[in-house]
Amino acid sequence: MPLVEPQARRIFLLGATGTIGRATAAVLVQRGHAVVCFLRPGAATHGLEGAELRFGDVTDARSLAADGLRGERFDVLLSCLASRTGVPADAWAIDHRANSQALAAARTAGIGQFILLSAICVQHPRLALQHAKLAFEAELIASGIAFTIVRPTAFFKSLSGQIERVRAGKPFLLFGDGRLTACKPISDADLAAYLADSVGNPDRMGRILPIGGPAPAITPREQGELLFALTGRPARFRAVSPAMLKAVAALLDVIGVALPAAARKAALARIGHYYATESMLVRDPVTGRYDADATPETGRETLADHYRARLAGERSDERGDHALF
Repeated sequence: MPLVEPQARRIFLLGATGTIGRATAAVLVQRGHAVVCFLRPGAATHGLEGAELRFGDVTDARSLAADGLRGERFDVLLSCLASRTGVPADAWAIDHRANSQALAAARTAGIGQFILLSAICVQHPRLALQHAKLAFEAELIASGIAFTIVRPTAFFKSLSGQIERVRAGKPFLLFGDGRLTACKPISDADLAAYLADSVGNPDRMGRILPIGGPAPAITPREQGELLFALTGRPARFRAVSPAMLKAVAALLDVIGVALPAAARKAALARIGHYYATESMLVRDPVTGRYDADATPETGRETLADHYRARLAGERSDERGDHALF
């Protein structure tokens, strides 16, 4: 039987076709909330059973109001929107403008709480996607609506790109010595539960909440060692210099003056370099150091659990357009 919340709410959910959005919709429905998902026409709807599905264009304010909210009452707007590529045009269109329009619509509709799925990487912004997210966070904070901003660390799917390499006996690729960065990865289900726990929760309103998974911080080298141990293969690593990505981005910038496709690839290379050199942990704004101990943990599932399930064929990953490996 579903776990029904003491006070079920009516929730308007954006970004429900992403892996986090689908997981969040499922948890909200299970808890007895009335969930309306606003999807682009033709979007896959698997995993959204029990929710009401409405279709339109999230980048069009008129469609959002007419096809989505329809002048009806909602208690919460929960946004899991995120650009697929993170390149500047996509980031400003989705991470900022679409969310900004949703906020305006929420205020007009009298929605009491706006829950935003952001990202922990905005602490040290160097990329368009981070500046776009921060610009919207600032709008949300200044809006007067009760807000909850959740900044998760790395997702399991972003750390799963080398499973088949290791299984095939190939070396695990590392940037530098594999100890340049660390994160506390979190599962879709655990993050979805955290978002659902934030619905109507006064302790989480008016707050920016960084969050990681339940295990200690892990470096890329430790991820590789874990995969080799789980597959029973001897550990083999191959180092790649992060500077290579900077050089590729610089070269593509030159080519991109004449070829827009190259400019887009340059942006992806810069995104790759950022995630190859920056940890996904709470960052001390004074010292600039990342602090695993200061990064809160939540949930039950560890990266080792996820790797075991992947190796056993019990699940798959839908990975982003700018995945490194």
